[in-house]
Amino acid sequence: MSGQGFDNALYLELQTRAILERVERFENKLYLEFGGKLLFDYHAARVLPGFDPNVKMKLLQKLRDKADILLCIYAGDIERKKVRADFGITYDADALKLIDDLRDWGLDILGVVVTRFENQPAARVFKNRLERRGVAVHTHPFTKGYPTDIDLIVSDEGYGANDFIVTRKPLVVVTGPGPGSGKLATCLSQMYHEWKRGTKAGYAKFETFPIWNLPLKHPVNVAYEAATSDLGDFNLLDPFHQEAYDRAAVNYNRDVEIFPVLRRILERITCGAAHYRSPTDMGVNAAGLAIVDDETVRRASRQELIRRYFRYLCEFAMGLTEKETVQRAELLMKEMNVTPEDRSVVAPARAAAEDARRRGKGNAGVFVGAALALHDGRVVTGSNSPLMHAASSLVLNAVKTLAGIPDSIPLLTPAIVGSVAALKKDILGARTVSLDLSEVLICLSLNASANPMAQLALEKLKELHGCEMHTTHLPAPGDEAGLRRLGINLTSEPNFSDKALFVG
Repeated sequence: MSGQGFDNALYLELQTRAILERVERFENKLYLEFGGKLLFDYHAARVLPGFDPNVKMKLLQKLRDKADILLCIYAGDIERKKVRADFGITYDADALKLIDDLRDWGLDILGVVVTRFENQPAARVFKNRLERRGVAVHTHPFTKGYPTDIDLIVSDEGYGANDFIVTRKPLVVVTGPGPGSGKLATCLSQMYHEWKRGTKAGYAKFETFPIWNLPLKHPVNVAYEAATSDLGDFNLLDPFHQEAYDRAAVNYNRDVEIFPVLRRILERITCGAAHYRSPTDMGVNAAGLAIVDDETVRRASRQELIRRYFRYLCEFAMGLTEKETVQRAELLMKEMNVTPEDRSVVAPARAAAEDARRRGKGNAGVFVGAALALHDGRVVTGSNSPLMHAASSLVLNAVKTLAGIPDSIPLLTPAIVGSVAALKKDILGARTVSLDLSEVLICLSLNASANPMAQLALEKLKELHGCEMHTTHLPAPGDEAGLRRLGINLTSEPNFSDKALFVG
């Protein structure tokens, strides 16, 4: 059972104040690059217990009268159909979802910027789709001369080749799905045009991680390194900050490496005004000031190291990442003296699979175990069978445990389960009738109308949000989707539950 290590209300207050102070510093025109996830920042919520994954959106709501929003997306990510791993959707779909989410929160975007646009077919379709729905779309080509020819970059052939996007409010939030979306280039391009028009606009960066005023090897910062292992990023002490202020500050390699170039670009745009002495200076980050229980966040961050390790193992098995990524995540775990077995649900899941093997209760010779830790510390297990997947039996066992329903009382009637199985086998031509979690949840909701126990169990599903779970095999798409919707933090081992190469 985890405690609260982070004061979200304090963070919201401090971060809002810091942003407004930065706006005032630049004569009420600031381009603020929003790094990380604007919504559903579950990494931050996991490593900083108490952090609201939607706190950035609440901050924007507080600043809505002062802020315009621009959304950037790299044309190459659209073309390659790059996927956001935590949601399993492509970056262009994530951009559309983000626009909808902003509107749901009472906010709207000023426009979308497709960066490094070279008239790629998929990017052109994306642009057309948005424009025909009334969303303004701007395209920026690759900046000539970047990153070495400062004279060309800061000229009418460089940033000047981009159309100027007219903004009305003192704060312009520039966000986008994932790294490399072109947020920084868009901010600098806009600054170039603003200064040519006589507006002394500034730039700053809103990035939650790494947390600059925590030690370099603090588990929170190490967990961020693990989260970016696939990008090859790493944390380091900011040498520019040390030289300027004789004070240690943590940053990450890309910001430090690009700072000399970025400082020269900013000085050229602003006619010699040197606003920042270090990459840490550019950041607006009050997260470290809102940690109220250091041991709690240390413990949570060590657990995140294990989650990332399992995730990369699975991605490697599926061909989505390289061996070096797995090795880097493993090395970070060793630095923190953490092992996979330190995750409380790993051993019980493996034991459940072995118990199913001993009893001969699996499906087609495959024995899958799963375990889930409830918020009160109790661990529930499940395994697969010809009737249902391991995730399905586990979730049913978990809600039974929460509701105090004896194991002997069934939640699903044989008639409904049989009907779904017949649909899968006889009509849809599925290879197996074993029900995945999404199918079982539908069956449970159908049973709830006639079975009070099923209704009670259905109501307990909300209590699974934020619970930790582990399976001994990769989840099927229906299991993964169901667990994601329930808000369960899943890890898996890189084992396939069957030999089929295509999973529909």
